[in-house]
Amino acid sequence: MKKKFNFNDFKGGSRRVVILVGCFVLGLIALTYLVDQSRNKEVLSYSSFLKKVDENAVKMIVVKGNDVEGIMTDKEGAVQFETTIPQNGLNWEKLRDHAVEFTVVAPANQLSLWHILMMISLGMVGIFIWFFIRQARSSGGGGNNVFTMGKSKAKMFMPSQIKVTFDSVAGVAEAKEELQDVVDFLKNPEKYRKLGAKIPHGILLVGEPGNGKTLLARAVAGEANCPFFSISGSDFIEIFVGVGAARVRDLFAQARKHAPSIVFIDEIDAVGRQRGGGLGGGNDEREQTLNQLLTEMDGFDVAATPVIVMAATNRPDVLDKALLRPGRFDRRVEVPYPDLKSREEILRVHAKNVKLDVEVDLHKIARGTPQFTGADLANLINEAAINASKHNQTTVTIADFEEARDKAILGKELKTMIMSPEERKMTAFHEAGHALTLLLMPEDTEPLHKVTIVPRGRALGVTHWLPARDKYSTSKEELLASVMVALGGRVAEEIVFNKISTGAGSDFKSATEIAYRMVCHYGMSEKLGPVIYHEKHSNETATLIDEEVRRILEEQYQKTKQLLLQNRDKLDLLATELLDKETLQAGEIYQLLGITPREEHSLR
Repeated sequence: MKKKFNFNDFKGGSRRVVILVGCFVLGLIALTYLVDQSRNKEVLSYSSFLKKVDENAVKMIVVKGNDVEGIMTDKEGAVQFETTIPQNGLNWEKLRDHAVEFTVVAPANQLSLWHILMMISLGMVGIFIWFFIRQARSSGGGGNNVFTMGKSKAKMFMPSQIKVTFDSVAGVAEAKEELQDVVDFLKNPEKYRKLGAKIPHGILLVGEPGNGKTLLARAVAGEANCPFFSISGSDFIEIFVGVGAARVRDLFAQARKHAPSIVFIDEIDAVGRQRGGGLGGGNDEREQTLNQLLTEMDGFDVAATPVIVMAATNRPDVLDKALLRPGRFDRRVEVPYPDLKSREEILRVHAKNVKLDVEVDLHKIARGTPQFTGADLANLINEAAINASKHNQTTVTIADFEEARDKAILGKELKTMIMSPEERKMTAFHEAGHALTLLLMPEDTEPLHKVTIVPRGRALGVTHWLPARDKYSTSKEELLASVMVALGGRVAEEIVFNKISTGAGSDFKSATEIAYRMVCHYGMSEKLGPVIYHEKHSNETATLIDEEVRRILEEQYQKTKQLLLQNRDKLDLLATELLDKETLQAGEIYQLLGITPREEHSLR
């Protein structure tokens, strides 16, 4: 059954749109009718009208003052016409002689066709203006229309709305310690004024995405119990030159009005990039916006007007130097990847509302998730909970965390991909070559986690290892061992099948990048010495670099080949077991090959 149209179903903006469309359609109908009417009437001059009367072609007329409308005949039949006659210009006897039927109508204050058209057009324009003014008023100054384009798009949060404090931010102890100065100043500015101390004008939070820069800024506002203005750098930029600068002025005017307050600009590199890097209006707009930002940061005294500017970026290298000088963003706070202790704290925060199995050890999960950001860890717990829900479990188990971690690191398992027996066997020996090379060099490699020939992501199989601890430097021996592990898959294919496949493409890319960094970045080449080589160097130097990278790869390839040939029995045993079980955990492989177990990152 069809639902009847009901105007009351439309509310707010939808109702205004319906009204506007309705007025437009009615106006269009009226215009069409009037235009059609005017097109069907032939306009005659006064002399032509008299001639038509003499020819007995005029059948009927209606006289309205000086305007005459009527019907006449021509070759096409009856045709409507209209004409204008002079005062007392009609000869009534003549009309009777030629059998013209006439009617006289008293002239009223009637509007002409063009007056009517003009009134309809003005009415429609008025409706459009009314609609857009209503839209401008209802938008609340958000900068989404032409009337409020120069208004700041910043979201303002009053102290009662901010529930985040430093206790809500797990880890990043050093960053919180540095930001505590800002909190103390906003709470007790008089203490600093007495000693003549000046708090930094701007705080730049630097770190990779997902490490909690925005959360830290909100926590500062929550601790200081002051208004918080949040905006993204891209919200300043428009195609119209001058709009961004106007928004900057409006933002700081609002911040001063609510001082003490905090202005937070996320992704400031969108507006704060080095000037003079391009041409055109878009670039002019960005530079004008940046200039206004620099002016505003210079234009207020923090001691007198406690407004603190905080900004976040993961690209500090592209920022304009004027932004980073003292008096603007003069304090830089690093927000690094969480270490082991921080990861455990973050996991506990996000696991508060999740029903965990009693066997789940968050400390083990933290150890098995190096280089995970805070956002990654939050997603890990959520993915584990989703996996448990799909299997109708009452709690989230260790197996759910294993699956969530592997999905995050390796990609989703591709259950529908079916490999031929030959491809499957080659994949098994390829992964066995990686894993065995890793296990035979325990001093210079990381602990093995698992090996699988079940396709995940873009890989037909994966050999996965995890760091035993958070590492901050790497030795030359460890880098060379990494090259050997990367080459182990191709070497195993050559030994067993005496042929090579395309499966080692990403392995060679990884090995080549490690060797290149050793030569050009780390000064680990005996031939080229402890020198850092950038992209710009002579052709002779480029040739030497290529030769040295090739030498490293060839030497490690031969070492890997010799190592696997000496342990061919272990290679065959591991590959056969992989073909049978598809996925092997590190503990199973140690037991299978009779190798002394190392510390592993199984969460079980």
